[in-house]
Amino acid sequence: MILCAGEALIDMLPIPGPSGGSGFAPHVGGAIFNTAIALGRLGVPAGMLTGISTDSFGKLLSAALTANGVDTAHVVHADRPTTLAFVELNGGQASYMFYDENSAGRMLSPQELPQVGDDVTALYFGGISLACEPCADTYADLLAQAGAGRAVMIDPNIRPGFVRDANRFRTRLGAMLRQADIVKVSDEDLTWLHPDPMPVPDKVRALLGHGPALVIVTRGGEGATAYLADGTEVTVPALRAEVVDTVGAGDTFNAGVLASLTEQGLLSKDALRGLTTQAVTDALTFGARVAAVTVSRAGANPPWAREL
Repeated sequence: MILCAGEALIDMLPIPGPSGGSGFAPHVGGAIFNTAIALGRLGVPAGMLTGISTDSFGKLLSAALTANGVDTAHVVHADRPTTLAFVELNGGQASYMFYDENSAGRMLSPQELPQVGDDVTALYFGGISLACEPCADTYADLLAQAGAGRAVMIDPNIRPGFVRDANRFRTRLGAMLRQADIVKVSDEDLTWLHPDPMPVPDKVRALLGHGPALVIVTRGGEGATAYLADGTEVTVPALRAEVVDTVGAGDTFNAGVLASLTEQGLLSKDALRGLTTQAVTDALTFGARVAAVTVSRAGANPPWAREL
């Protein structure tokens, strides 16, 4: 089972309001939640480790996990509010305004972490939960405790507005990246991590120097390039789709990559160290395929396996 550890929240998506005004409708979401849901819909054994509120929004999140086949044994329920993300769409591109103070997800503590059993074979981390304290420290602790012997993927999905202490964030994230087998970053992530004006391959080599077996760089509509530890590059184009919005696109891409590697029997530390270019091409291509479905419809609505 792939255990997705990180935020689960409510995306408040814009809708037409009465008298020509505008309003917002609640939709379950969050980067790590979206990936867990996408894995469940693709038929990959997946679970979620997060803090979820006992309020009405939290009940929506819990019900959605169950309905999509995601194991909830590692969910920590708390009498705190649910994180809300108000989404603004401009030309299909999403920007967010978060309400996250004292939330069930953000306040998850190391003392609340459940035991991770042998049924968990891989860990997936990322999103705002790696930047927002105190939960960021909790997820770092989880990786330190449970990462050994398990395949680890991290998508930092850096949002500078959430980084209160850049040095502290860089130190914590750097320690986590050194324990990762797969790192997925966007162009923007790379620029934040390595602001020096150096070519992308050089920035990726710096990341590979931390120890990952695979670094994937996504470039939106221009596709994605994967870099193996030996310097091999693999590029796949984005699939053409009529874009409704980009909410959850990267999260679904990650699920597709993980699903393909699982299907190929390669989602383990040892196997990831021996990846072939064909295996990586297949994984990136499937990630692009499922992401193309997601961007073609509103919100984070990844495809079911039967739709592909």
